[in-house]
Amino acid sequence: MLEDPATAVSSPTPWPAVYPKGYAVVDVETTGLARDDRIISAAVYRLDARGEVEDHWYTLVNPERDPGPVWIHGLTSDVLEGAPLFTEVAEEFAARLADRVLVAHNAVFDWQMIAREYARARREPPVRQRLCTIALSKELRLPLPNFKLESLAAHFGVVQQRAHHALDDARVLAEAFRPSLMAAAASEVRLPLLECRPLTEWSDTPLIGRQATGGYGGRGPGWRPARKRPACPYPNPGRYEPGKRLKQGMRVAFSGDTSTERELLEDRATEAGLHVATSLSRLTSLLVTNDPDSGTSKTAKARQFGTPVIDEAAFGQLLRDVETAG
Repeated sequence: MLEDPATAVSSPTPWPAVYPKGYAVVDVETTGLARDDRIISAAVYRLDARGEVEDHWYTLVNPERDPGPVWIHGLTSDVLEGAPLFTEVAEEFAARLADRVLVAHNAVFDWQMIAREYARARREPPVRQRLCTIALSKELRLPLPNFKLESLAAHFGVVQQRAHHALDDARVLAEAFRPSLMAAAASEVRLPLLECRPLTEWSDTPLIGRQATGGYGGRGPGWRPARKRPACPYPNPGRYEPGKRLKQGMRVAFSGDTSTERELLEDRATEAGLHVATSLSRLTSLLVTNDPDSGTSKTAKARQFGTPVIDEAAFGQLLRDVETAG
């Protein structure tokens, strides 16, 4: 018997019970990409559990410094001069994020910029999980030519009006996220959720150099300066064997998004006596990644060389008890 079209339309899509109850689709424009750069505009589209838009919000933010690449975001010093400081919008921003999963395209960037602004304001953002739409596109195996936002938008027929404008980028992503979420639910795909850990590395200690000044002179509070890591003093004992302890001297490489900011995670590995490798070779003891099927050059080489692969959570546990060299 043929199904009644009216019934077919009204039948709700079966929904995984483990999926989040709400989302905050976010886009921020910034003065640049470095650790000391600032947010100059932010937009949030709040979505319900099934990706339907509830409301949206947008604000400019005075970064108290040069606005950076104006030719990209179009926000000049004159435009930003009368905008509120981040501390003045932090409460409203937090209300838009509260009790929701933060969704962004290349979410690690947006999250880290937001986390740094809240750390500067001596506040903690109310975000516990994030979802990167690049990672979700990979989980869904969408036939995209690349993982740019414009390609994801084109795949779902979403028209972009003002690229690199936070409000329009957030709108485009919200419209593309809904069918992605529906497709994931229909196929019972595991959503690539990652934990959001507030940053605690902000310091009032004056730093010297670009990390302290943003490249515009002066000194002031800042993040720990980038530095060349010292050579690992221990010989490489070989590959990590699953089920056993890490040993000082092992070469560890990282790939993809991590809940803990990458540099901090690498610091902890170095402090434990491990060698942090920037590339993967036959000598690499272990690859740490939350997305082993991502197809990055490191994950591809790990498969080629048979390098053991573990996720960030497992690596964090192993760091607690690293075997001494010798």
